[in-house]
Amino acid sequence: MYFEYGEKEIEFLKSRDKLLGEAIDRIGPIYRTVDSDLFSSVVHHIIGQQISTAAQVTIWQRLRDRVKIVGVDAIDALELAELQKLGMTFKKAGYIKDFAEKIKNKEFDIDALHDLSDAEVIKELVALKGVGVWTAEMLLIFSMQRPDVVSFGDLAIQRGMRMLYHHRNIDRKMFAKYARRYSPYATVAGLYLWAIAGGAIPEMRDYAPKKKKQATKK
Repeated sequence: MYFEYGEKEIEFLKSRDKLLGEAIDRIGPIYRTVDSDLFSSVVHHIIGQQISTAAQVTIWQRLRDRVKIVGVDAIDALELAELQKLGMTFKKAGYIKDFAEKIKNKEFDIDALHDLSDAEVIKELVALKGVGVWTAEMLLIFSMQRPDVVSFGDLAIQRGMRMLYHHRNIDRKMFAKYARRYSPYATVAGLYLWAIAGGAIPEMRDYAPKKKKQATKK
């Protein structure tokens, strides 16, 4: 399953932003996979924090091989040490166990998130151990398919903006200006900014100031 968008979103963005519109035409359709199961998505994102994509894929596959379906009961039944042995830290294993226990004990209503606004979903999710604002925003996009989410905390999004608009830096005020321009389809704009940051348009470069190398003392 991919994030769903179509001509309506594309035509709106092209009408609001000439440079983004040109990039959209160059890049074409983007297919980003989504997971509609919010519980497994939370677990997946906790696993992936501060590790490489390859490592995340490996650990996630080990977990799926171990429990078959990544659900509340399956995770709750695992010992903390069993989770850790799959390749994650004890801290991450603890976050995942705590999350499953909160749902099982009805301390956290995961299904109720679907009836909340984006801001309310973020507030509820960041109250969980191991979930920050960026993770909550990624869950809004790649699990709940919310249409108007673009993350200031995502370094690749900022890089994509610098490359597209030739900025040296993206501060919150500038970011908010673009987010308003993209709204109510900022998520789709974000898909293209990620693609740009990843080199989808080869001649585009990052205008961020180059970091000065520190002289080594002899």
